[in-house]
Parts: sequence; C-alpha cells; structure tokens
Amino acid sequence: MTTVDDILHYLFSLAPESAKEDWDTVGLFCGHAGQAVQKALICLDPTEDAIAEAAEMGAQLLITHHPLLFHATKNASDQCFDGKKLLALIEHGIAVISMHTNLDAAPGGVNDVLADALQLQNREILHPADDVYGLGRIGTVPTQSLADFADFVKTALHAPGLRYCDANRPVHRVAVGGGACIGFLEEVAAKGCDTFVTSDVKYHEFQHAQQLRVNLLDVSHFATENPVCAYLQSILQQQFADVRFTISASHHDIVQFA
Repeated sequence: MTTVDDILHYLFSLAPESAKEDWDTVGLFCGHAGQAVQKALICLDPTEDAIAEAAEMGAQLLITHHPLLFHATKNASDQCFDGKKLLALIEHGIAVISMHTNLDAAPGGVNDVLADALQLQNREILHPADDVYGLGRIGTVPTQSLADFADFVKTALHAPGLRYCDANRPVHRVAVGGGACIGFLEEVAAKGCDTFVTSDVKYHEFQHAQQLRVNLLDVSHFATENPVCAYLQSILQQQFADVRFTISASHHDIVQFA
C-alpha cells in the first residue's frame, strides 16, 4: 500500500525541500500523510477545475507544481479564493503535495524538462546553487534565425503564441528559465548567451535585453512549466506501480491570444 507520505518522501528525494527558495513553501499542504493512495492527479496549479476533476475520478492525492497556498489563509470556507479550494479538498478527502522552486532547481526538474523540449545540447546550470542544483539552464542549438527558433519554441511548447524582441543576432547559445526568470537577464548576457527563453517579461525588460544584445522570448508561464507534469507522471508511475497517476485534462493555460 502506497501512502501520501511515501510519495512525498520520494519526491523530496528527487527535489529536496532544502533546494527551494527561502520565500517558497513546498511539501504536503492538505490531507493525512498516512492516507493510502490508489489514484493521483497531476497538474501545474491546484485550480478549482483540477480539484473537481480529482474528486470526480476518486483521487486521494493532487500533485502540483505551484503551491496550494502562497500566503496564509484565514479560513477554510467558500467565502475566499484559497479557502474555497481548501474546503473542497478537505470535503473530498484529497491530499495536496506541491513541488515548486525545489523542482525548478532539481536535476531532471522543470528547467531540465524545458531544456529537453527545446533540444538544448552541451547543457549547464544558468544560476547554480551548487554543482547539482540551480535555476535555469544554458545550452546550444544549431545556429538559426530568431524567427525560425521562435516558431520552433512555439510548436515545441504547444504555446498559442509568444512575444519576443530581436537583438539582431542569430540563435546558438540559449538560456532557458521556466516561469518568471527574467531576473537572470544580466547573468544570461554575462555568460555569453545570445538568446533567453522565459516568461512574464515586462516592457522595460525587453528594452534591457535589446541593450544587452540578447534575443528575448517571452512564452507563457504555463507553457514553460507544464511539460514537467509528464515527467512527474513517468517517474512516479515507475516508482509506484500500485497507484494510477493521471495528468489533468481540465487544467490549461488561461492566457489566450486573439
């Protein structure tokens, strides 16, 4: 019998809690650690739709990348955004495990999966914490135009669109940062990258990238991180054969392009 705690300990063996950012909260957010698990749903965010999907399929566990609670909630009622979700989880007996910045930094985690999707070779950590863990990845692709690379990124990440600025350089040495990693822009330039793929970029940050002569591609937050769900399903299914791990069919990118 596999329990919530068994799955939590395995995930922490791959992405230790110590690897998270200081401001972050990861691990078990809701539910009994000793609860048996036969079905688990995996998604990027613990949305109301995902919680309803987990309840409908009879799942005992919801595994997410983004945490259920970023800030303290004052109640578990249907009168507030986080409390409403927490109440639904409690009512349906569904535990929640979230692996966030620790999974960003871990080998094989969010950033390695993103680098795999974009076929980066000769890979290294963009912002290392040590020799093993760190945020972002740097690698190389065959030299090509920015227009061609942007089309490839959009297709590879199943993104409905993207924003980019052209620094008038061909693409070869590429940095990637799953989620909002624009804070590493100067580090990207200092490490000799001609191109940076990340998300949640502001207008003045595009200007800064152009000044640094870095091609900057802003793909949606969802598109840069969602590929990790398939990775989680694969490793968890191999480790726990008695549990059925399913990727959410209801959770999708809420950012649309006209």
